[in-house]
Amino acid sequence: MAQDDRRYFEEIEVGEEYLSPGRTVTETDIVVFAGLSGDYNVLHTDAEFMKTSIFGERIAHGLLGLAIQSGLLTRGMRPYATLAFLGLRWKFKGPIKIGDTIRVRAKVIEKRETSKKNRGIVTLQRQVLNQQDEVVQEGETDVMVERRGS
Repeated sequence: MAQDDRRYFEEIEVGEEYLSPGRTVTETDIVVFAGLSGDYNVLHTDAEFMKTSIFGERIAHGLLGLAIQSGLLTRGMRPYATLAFLGLRWKFKGPIKIGDTIRVRAKVIEKRETSKKNRGIVTLQRQVLNQQDEVVQEGETDVMVERRGS
């Protein structure tokens, strides 16, 4: 993608909303994430044990859902001229199970300038929804975005 395709701080409006396409979470996703993260908790890796749990089956790592939503959101919007991901306030509200199709709904809720005139901060409210439109994760993220002509 050419840098000209990115959206700069001045072009982003409070109230803008985005909806990503869906993505189905697979057993392979969970196995690969367990290997990558080193998190082999029985919630994610022991099918027999999880049959007797409150979930009835294995569930995806919460952080896997968080990572997937980050990628999904970029498919639902024209990318910002992002300089840095600054932080998040996040809640894990329900399980993501093998075979669930998740998507992200996001809204720009705040923009603020910084002391440096070449950048600003954009706050996005995000919700991860499953195929039944249940919110399984939600929170706010802050990104530093380049200002045009800087």
